[in-house]
Amino acid sequence: MTKIACIGEAMIELAMTQGAGRDFAAVGVAGDTLNTAIYMHRSAPDIQVDYITRVGDDPFSDKIRSFIAANGVGTQRIGRVRNASPGLYAITTNEYGERAFTYWRNASPARTLFAGGDFSALDGYDALYISGITMAILPHAVRLQLIQWLHDSNSVLIYDSNYRPNLWDSRNNAQMVTRAMWARADVALPSIDDEMLLFDEEAHETEARFAAFQGRGALKRGAEGPMSLGEPVTQTYPPASDVIDTTAAGDSFNGAYVAAVLAGASQAEALMRAHEMAALVVQHSGAIVPL
Repeated sequence: MTKIACIGEAMIELAMTQGAGRDFAAVGVAGDTLNTAIYMHRSAPDIQVDYITRVGDDPFSDKIRSFIAANGVGTQRIGRVRNASPGLYAITTNEYGERAFTYWRNASPARTLFAGGDFSALDGYDALYISGITMAILPHAVRLQLIQWLHDSNSVLIYDSNYRPNLWDSRNNAQMVTRAMWARADVALPSIDDEMLLFDEEAHETEARFAAFQGRGALKRGAEGPMSLGEPVTQTYPPASDVIDTTAAGDSFNGAYVAAVLAGASQAEALMRAHEMAALVVQHSGAIVPL
């Protein structure tokens, strides 16, 4: 059985709604690499998918662990931090249906992942899935240590740059870390909008840069469909019939793609499965589509 670890931050999500003249908040759990882990497990249940993070010792941390386990993802390497609480974000929607996010995550215990340069939690996995959000929340010294550890590791590295400017201490550090991760990655799953923003490029420049990628993967381009990395693929990707919410479109694409690759699917089949998963997800509200 293939063993893969998805690494990052799981947060408590408050989705604000109105009814009977009052505001209500639905409490959920979400996070980019966690979303990917869940869709990966759903797409290939025979693959062992674990989640690596740190949570606190409060009831909301218990909710996160229970949610992850209930979705079939392993929790044995989730660390606990005493007297700490997980990150939190709230979703509000305006009169036009546009969503806005407010975050409280500066004291998240996930930011203490790999403190002291201890990467033993990553031992024993065939593959590791990391995103730019994972890298952004770590202290810069720990990022550099992790890059060196990955350089010395034989695990397959799967990376999505998932660039969020407000999380990074500087754009220079974001660029440097991202370049280093692309140089090490075996599977690349970037989004064209993120890469254009991070490196101040036009779309054709980003496409040309990833056309030279030596591994395999996909450059996600939304409704246009993915650009195959590693080998040429020519096929048509049907658009979603009704887009309700684009939350986790990229995360679900990544989960389905990685699951297909690890299960031995061809590149064309993996890309189609991933696109179809993302097209399904955007037709539902929220990050995780009900089974």
